[in-house]
Order: sequence, then structure tokens, then C-alpha cells
Amino acid sequence: MKRWLAIPTLAWRESRNSRKRLVLFMSAISIGVAALVAIDAYSGNLTRSVREQSRALLGGDLAVNARQTNRPSVDSVLDTLTRHGIGVGHVVSFASMAAVPNGATTKLVQVRAVSPGVPFYGTIETDPAGRYSALQDGQFILIDPSLLVALDAHVGDKIVLGYAQFTIIGTLKSVPGDVSVASSIGPRVYIPERYLAETRLLTFGSRADYQGLLKLPAGTNSATFAKALKSQLDSTKGRIRSVQDTERNLTNSIKSLDRFLGIVGLVALLLGGIGVASAIYAYVAEKNDTVATLRCVGATSSQVLGIYVLEAAALGVIGAMIGVALGTAAQFALPHVLGGFLPLDVTIRLEPRAMITGIVVGAWTAMMFALAPLLGVRRVSPLQAIRKNAGGASRARLWNDVPRMVAIAALAASVVAIAVQRADSVRNGVGMSAGIAAALIVLWLSAALISWLARKVIREQWPFVVRQGVANLYRPANQTRAVVLSLGFGAFLISTLYLVQTNLLRQLAVSGEASRANLVFFDVQEDQIAGLDSIVRASRSPVIQRVPIVPMKLFAINGTPVAASKTLPPWAARREYRSSYRDSLGASEKVTQGRWFEPAKWKNGVYEASMDENIAGELKLKIGDTLTWDVQGARVPVVLSSFRQVNWARFEPNFFVLFPTAALEHAPKSFVLLTEAKDAMVRARLQRAAVDRYPNASSLDLAQVQETIGKILAKVSLAIRFMALFSLATGALVLFSAVAASRRQRLREGVLLKTLGATRAQIGRIMLAEYAVLGAIGSATGMLLSIGGAWGAMHFIFEAPFSPAIVPTVALTLFMMALTITIGLLSSRDVFRETPMAALREA
Repeated sequence: MKRWLAIPTLAWRESRNSRKRLVLFMSAISIGVAALVAIDAYSGNLTRSVREQSRALLGGDLAVNARQTNRPSVDSVLDTLTRHGIGVGHVVSFASMAAVPNGATTKLVQVRAVSPGVPFYGTIETDPAGRYSALQDGQFILIDPSLLVALDAHVGDKIVLGYAQFTIIGTLKSVPGDVSVASSIGPRVYIPERYLAETRLLTFGSRADYQGLLKLPAGTNSATFAKALKSQLDSTKGRIRSVQDTERNLTNSIKSLDRFLGIVGLVALLLGGIGVASAIYAYVAEKNDTVATLRCVGATSSQVLGIYVLEAAALGVIGAMIGVALGTAAQFALPHVLGGFLPLDVTIRLEPRAMITGIVVGAWTAMMFALAPLLGVRRVSPLQAIRKNAGGASRARLWNDVPRMVAIAALAASVVAIAVQRADSVRNGVGMSAGIAAALIVLWLSAALISWLARKVIREQWPFVVRQGVANLYRPANQTRAVVLSLGFGAFLISTLYLVQTNLLRQLAVSGEASRANLVFFDVQEDQIAGLDSIVRASRSPVIQRVPIVPMKLFAINGTPVAASKTLPPWAARREYRSSYRDSLGASEKVTQGRWFEPAKWKNGVYEASMDENIAGELKLKIGDTLTWDVQGARVPVVLSSFRQVNWARFEPNFFVLFPTAALEHAPKSFVLLTEAKDAMVRARLQRAAVDRYPNASSLDLAQVQETIGKILAKVSLAIRFMALFSLATGALVLFSAVAASRRQRLREGVLLKTLGATRAQIGRIMLAEYAVLGAIGSATGMLLSIGGAWGAMHFIFEAPFSPAIVPTVALTLFMMALTITIGLLSSRDVFRETPMAALREA
């Protein structure tokens, strides 16, 4: 019993001469835990902020949304609620052009026409303070500060919206749900709803959102009330949205980022575990003599094991605690990295749950990865203390070593459990674990294959240093499997992370290269298009496209009314399709099924049409189905002749449904006109001229849109790369650990070679040859595995297409190979310093 009580003291004393080496152990787990804590803490802060601000983001307890066509029937329901004592407010949102009277420039803005009392929750902060409460006192307007700069205006000046003028009484400092980067495209402006009619902006074809905000009496169950109200709104085709819906929508909108961060945390933690295993392997290899001495003086194998397990456990806890401190500090940097494109303010607080989880998971992971190599000390023979060639640890086969089998099984179960928790899905977690297991098996087989090939392909005519370096791959006590497993697995995880990151960013990329247009006019009425055309041509700018837009709703599929269907999604009857007509395919689309329609009319009077393949899939449509459209009260039947794949990222008009010209050319419509103005000054003059003549028409500078989207993508890229740095840092530590694991063997071999007359240069070239082969095999195998791993992550977790980035991945592989050689040579400096006399002392 006394011997067991002395183990902590022995562990403390035994570690004194090796604490610098154990820093590698702690560093590996610390960085992994830091990534885990930073991500979990920020996710916790984000979730809490969404929950706390969801009511303010919505502006009420419930919101009822409608389109221009069904607003009267929805307003009737809201008027009934008002008579029953429920607070009702109105918000009308649409895009328009703003200008200063007699000014030179115009700006697209997002207009919010609000009724008194709106919003019921949340605060709109202004400069000067308190001006929002004065908005309803007259024909006033509150604008974004950027609009003052864009229009060269000042508080007190007039702003023109359509045919009405409003006096600026202040600027908006903070609006719940505002995305600061995106607002540079269309800054928000607020006007009183009662002056909306004077602007005459909402004409035929104008796209506006009508929202009724409800404030329920205290104690009212919003979910129950929403369910009862939904039954009343079904006939009006209005939509109801609750605070819970807002929370869910916000959570879903950032789901891809959250999933990626979850993978980053898992990768960093696994890399940390691999670093721990390699570091402990190297540490134990150097402690064989100490273990043998302890066995000679009466320590049992269990007591010796207890000493080193206690050391590993203590270091794991300390490393995890350091990681928690680093992760907690990192979470305060994340809002600055992620800020600007999130529609809410994330309040950063300490997250005890994330911190405790980091310590527990980090310490447990360190212990699980360390246990298998630690169990090797049980088999160190006492003879090792007096005979250096006594063989060290007995090399029993793995399946004959029950404790090691149990340790490996516990490690595998831990990895699966952590993967399931990080993936937030049993299927994805198990799939990720299976992929990791497959990668390890392939790496082990590749290591075994390279050892076998090294023995077979070596030739006497090769230079001595090359033969010696290649021979090290299969000689007794070689480290080929350990280094290839550690290095290859690290390369696999880092390359997978890089490929996933690249594909996620590619999903966000916007391409406008195929369209020359840099200025678009929309909400142009049919009797205005000729005049706008002449204004554009007078500026010596070409008219690239004049695109008609016909609003419509889907009335029936194969004769069955959509409203009566129980199998279609709820939005099928509510959605307003802004469709168009043309007789040829555009550059941004291609037919994937069926054939392009014939412009001529069918004999039975039914036209053909083409539909986007994605929405056709959601509606469960097939080629040959008959769709009946409600076009301003007229029924227009068509037969689907083709499905199209549409590139929605292109800066040009695209549509879910396209008709032949003859089908819709006489229908009521508005137009979109695209032009290419040679510089920003010409674009500004064109926009001003169009607003002066047609105040209802809006325009958008596409060059500015591309610049703003570029800023958003830069923010997202920075956030993703910031978190990926954790894994890259841990990956470097894995390389150090993997190489350090074979340091002792390399030291002895180098000294023996010196004794036999080898020079430092020859020893250096021998090591270069060995590490070059190990680096090439490990990195290349990891890269090939990462392509499959990244495909699986994109396909099953992110549900997005995958495209391998071959050139960057090969470059990353070469970099890791070079890093392996560099680390190998740097960590082997002792080999060059050691004298031949050391070999005689070791004999």
C-alpha cells in the first residue's frame, strides 16, 4: 500500500528531467482543446443571442406576411384582431431610388413604411437620440448614415422617394436584424406608412412585402394563438411567423458555418490526440532504462504503469486547462472576425459548459490516446538496465495483449462518441468515424507496403546514403508505420479540412463574368420602357437586355388545384412567380431533361414551357405534366417540355419558369433593362436621369453589388481560415511528435555510423533520404484519402456538390513533405553533435 501511495511522488520526481519534452504533449492537446472551447463558447453565445433577440428581430410576438395581391384579405383578418384588443402594426418593405432635390446622384434604398408603435419589441437607435419616436409626427424620414455620404445630404435636407419628399430628421445607428456589410447595397430608410400612397411607388409589378406585427396580451400562449390564427389565414394565403420561427430560420441560415466549425473542432481535437500519442510514444521509448531500473529495485509492472499513467493524466488535465484559457481568449476575437454579416449582435460571455466540456473532453482524449503507448512499459524487462540489447519492451502481438486491445477499443468508442456529438447527427458522426477508421487502415497498409517495397527495390548500385536511408524503412525497430500513420493521418485531416473550406467558399462565390451589364433598371412599366431605352442610348450606352416580367401564381397541376393538394409543400399555393418569356435559352442555363419548347402553338391551344429543375423536383413534377397558371386572373395552361439547370449566381435575370413569347406577350408586365455604362460617373448620371423622368423605376449598380458581395465573402473566408489555423498549428505539432518518436533510434544509428567512419554530411543525406520517402508516402496517401473524406463531408454533412482543388492540394502535400524533412533534420541535431564514444558507452 505504501508503494502505491508513493507513486505521485515518484511520478513528480521522474518527470523533472523530461518536462521540456512533455511540453509537446501539453501543446498538442492544448491547441485542440482551444479550438473546441472557442467554437463551443461562440456557438453558445450565438444561440443565446438568437434566443434573446428573436422577439426584437421579429418586432412583435407574431408576424403575418402578405403580398400586394392578397393584402386586402389579410388586412381584414388583422382588423378583426384589433377590435379584440390585440396590438397590430404594419410594415411595408420595398426597394426604391432615393435622391436629393436637384442633386447629381441617386441611391437604391430599402424603404420601410411603418405604422405608429412599430416595432413592439427592440429599439431602433438614432442620431440624434430619440428621433425614431418623432418619425410619425410629420412627413419625415430616418436614413442610414452611408446614405448621407452617398447623396451629399445633411440632417434637415429633403429626400425624394418617388413623387414625394421627406425631411431628414436623423440617421439610424442600430436596427435589429441589420447586416452592416449588406446594407451598403441598399441602406434602410424609415418613413411613416400613412405617406406611402403619396410616393406612388407601388405600381403594377412592384415587389413589396407587407407585414402585420402582433403584440399579444400578457400571458397569451403565442404558439396556441398562432395555430388558431393560421386557420383563419389559410383562405387569404397569408403566412404567419412566430418568434420560434425566427430563431429556427436564423439557426438554419448559419448551419453550414456551424457544421464547418464543428468539423474544425473535431479535426483539431483528433490532431491533438495524434500528437499526444506520438509524444508519449517517444517519451516512453526514452524511459526504457528508467523503467528497467525501477523494475530492478522492486517496482511491479502495474506500479510502473501507474507512475506514467498519472503523469499523462496530470499533463492531460493541465494541457486541457491551458487550452480552455486559450479558447476562452479566442472566442472574444471571433465576433470581430464573424461580425458584419450576422443579422444580430452576439454578446460574448464566459460559457461554463464549454469550459467544463473542454477540460473533460481534452483530458479524456489525452488519456485515451496516451494509454495504448503507455501500456508498453508493462513489458520492459529488468535486464534492460544492464543489457542495452535486451529488447526493451516485449513485442507481443496486439491481439494477445488484452489491456492494449481494451485501450484501443475505448479509444475508438471515444472517437465515435465525440464525432457524433460534433456532427450533431448519429449518421454523420458514425460516417465520419468510419471514414477515419478507413483512413487509418489505408495508412497502415501503405506503411506496410512501403516497408516491403523498400526491402525489394533496394539495389547495390545505388549510392550508399540512399541505400542506408531506404534500408531504415524496414530494419528492426524501424518507425515507418508510426511515422506514416501519424504524418499521413495529420495530412489527411488537414487536407480534408482545406478541401471542405475551399468547396464551402466556392458555394458562396458569385460569377458575373459572362454578363457585360453593370447597371440594371427594374420596376419599369410597359409604357416607360421605350423612354428609358432612349435615355440609355442617349448616354451612348448599349441596351444589353430588355427582359419582361409577368407576375403569376400556380393554380393547378394536371387539373388538380394546388390549394387543395395535401402532398405539395405549403408555399406552392402562396408563391408569386415572376416569370418571363423568350424563345431561346440564355447563357446562364441549360436543358437537363426533355427538350426546349417550340415557339409555335400546340393544336389544342396549350403552350409548352420550361422549368428550373430544382423547383420542379420540390413540386414533384415530370416532363409532360400540365400546369395551369393564374396570370392576373386569367388561366394559362402549359405543358412542361423541359427542365433547366440555372446558374443563379450570374448577374443577369433568371427565372424559375420560362414561356414562349406567344404565350405571354399580351399579358400585363413590367420590365428589367440591363446596360453597360463605361464608368461610375456615367452610371450615376443615367440613374439620376431615369429617376427624374420615371420616379417609380429603380436601378442597381452591379459593380457596387459585386464589391459588397466581395466584402461579405472576405468576412466569411476570414472566419473560416481563422478557425482552420487551430488545426494547422496542431498539425505542425503532430509532425514534430511523429518525428520525435523515432529520435532515440536515429540517435543510436547516427552514433554507430560515426563510429564506423561516416561523416556528418553522409549522415545528413541518409536522414534526408529516409524522411523524404516517409514524407512523400505519408503526405501523398493523406492527400488521396482527403479527396474521399472531403467528398463525404460535402455530400452527407453539407449536402452540397464537391469539386477537388487538385493544384492547391498537391501544393499542400509538397509543403507537408518539405516540412517533414525540415522537422526531421532539425529534431536530429543531437545525432550530429553526439560523439562516437557514446556508442562505446552504450555497448
